[in-house]
Amino acid sequence: MSNEFSGCISRVVSIYQLKYGSPDLCAKSPGRINLIGEHTDYNLGFVLPAAIDKAIYIAIGKREDAEIHVTAADLEESFSVSISNMSKSTLDWPNYIMGIVDQLNKLGLTIGGFNAVIAGDVPLGAGLSSSAALECVTVYALNELFGLGLSKLDMVKLAQKAENQFVGLQCGIMDMFASMFGKADAVIQLDCRSLDYHYSPFNQEGIKIVLLDTCVKHSLASSEYNVRRTECESGVSEIQKSHPAVASLRDVNATMLEEVRNSVDQKVYNRCKYIVEEIQRLQDACIDLEQNNLIAFGKKMYLTHEGLSKLYEVSCKELDFLANFSKGNANVLGARMMGGGFGGCTINLVKEESVSDFISQAEIAFEKEFNTKLKSYIVSLGDGTSLVSID
Repeated sequence: MSNEFSGCISRVVSIYQLKYGSPDLCAKSPGRINLIGEHTDYNLGFVLPAAIDKAIYIAIGKREDAEIHVTAADLEESFSVSISNMSKSTLDWPNYIMGIVDQLNKLGLTIGGFNAVIAGDVPLGAGLSSSAALECVTVYALNELFGLGLSKLDMVKLAQKAENQFVGLQCGIMDMFASMFGKADAVIQLDCRSLDYHYSPFNQEGIKIVLLDTCVKHSLASSEYNVRRTECESGVSEIQKSHPAVASLRDVNATMLEEVRNSVDQKVYNRCKYIVEEIQRLQDACIDLEQNNLIAFGKKMYLTHEGLSKLYEVSCKELDFLANFSKGNANVLGARMMGGGFGGCTINLVKEESVSDFISQAEIAFEKEFNTKLKSYIVSLGDGTSLVSID
């Protein structure tokens, strides 16, 4: 057990003990990266995520009443509410927990009140899906605590609905799926339409995954995310007039898209063009991984960033600067912005022996350009949501 891992567990347990006594159980759920296939999940395409070795941890126990009492240790904030009288909180983070409880209620699954303490080492606002990790660790812990009998796939679907309906972000299923189903040393090739998936080994020998964090927060991400989804659906509606079998952009090819180029708004065309290209690019990139050709894979990462920046317009000047900086470095195989956009991290595949120099050079260049400190994280692929021993 790593010091960081044991530190997170001991922290949530010790705070829980101080406030409530001994917890009934502890669980963890990791953040995620996505190597390629961004914004394709809610268009029912393919994604290629992996869980990472940074997670959200929870210590939890039953109460005798029907109230929820939760402490977010990292934020030094607490929240309480009656299960029968939940409404959105201005604190934001409790909404992910209440969203899970709300979905359990809608399924007719009975849970009682509970106390919980949460903490983690997933950087907030960095595009590593700390919110999905919080939802997954909550539903997983409640499933164990109250013996609800939900499968991992049930919990993933429930977590997505919680974010869609209670939080109000029309996200796809990728983040929750990766957090729940992640596997060390592997990426998940996930078909977001059928939810068929398989693990592919990701050979990290000689390569490190480096995340460069702009520290720009996603001020536009939630609202613009929903706008992008609407724009994609608008394109699909127009294409369906000639191709009624089309259900999503997953079913659209370049020829179909060109047929409606003059009958849709330019922005709608651009959004659809990026998604159609990205779905194909991911399938080609999976072949690169099967052939252990990370050089070809990396080139596709740069193409993804270009599409996200110019066609899908979810990048920002800081992300574009870092992607271009990496492209000029021979020791970086590929780089792109990652996550919803408008801030967060770039993901970089960097030759192991050059990691320190790369990070140092990036920090200097970024601070010179923006007068802002750049954060960096080196991540490894890890296992998905699970119970954690507190013995």
